Amino acid sequence: MKIDANGTEIRVMGDVVNEEAYISLTDIAKYKNPDNAFIVVANWMRNHSTISFLGLWEQIHNPNFKPIEFDRFKAESGDNAFTLTPQQWIKATAAIGIISKSGRYGGTYAHTDIAFEFASWISPEFKLYIIKDYQRLKKDEANRLAIGWDAKRELSKINYRIHTDAVKEFLITPTLSPQEMVYTYASEADILNMALFGKTAAQWRSEKGISGYEK
Repeated sequence: MKIDANGTEIRVMGDVVNEEAYISLTDIAKYKNPDNAFIVVANWMRNHSTISFLGLWEQIHNPNFKPIEFDRFKAESGDNAFTLTPQQWIKATAAIGIISKSGRYGGTYAHTDIAFEFASWISPEFKLYIIKDYQRLKKDEANRLAIGWDAKRELSKINYRIHTDAVKEFLITPTLSPQEMVYTYASEADILNMALFGKTAAQWRSEKGISGYEK
């Protein structure tokens, strides 16, 4: 996925709809320095305010975050000779808010909370362009998923009729009691539900807080 921030393409990965997306800091940094985006990210991470922000975010969202290492970086960040790369931060503190990917399509990615903070440091105006198109992407993804869910529901209805006809023809015999027939239909229907939705009807009702057979 990508967003277009006033002509600058920025890669996005993860779950946009549920606010679990990560935005490429490398791409954002290219707005300021197209040839040496890594240096821009590294300079941002040298700041005392940046370390404080990253540490607080991790403390809120990451139960495995290492506060002792964080305190060390925070204390050293006031030194002019202090340097810190995303990889060093991740390895030392077990951070999850920033991800470093290698390879052709790699780079440094950060959770949207952190990415927007970085963009604000780059340029408040540029940050606004990023947020605007990110909102557009989020809306498009939500619509796409909704359409996909509706299509699955329609497919489920069609397949369910075919499925129940097959159950009636091949699995339901005169020797079964009415209760046994109900169990047979329910078991076969849940096979279809698991294939299409990854959950049984009972699990779906439980998640929605629905009792009995209401829908």
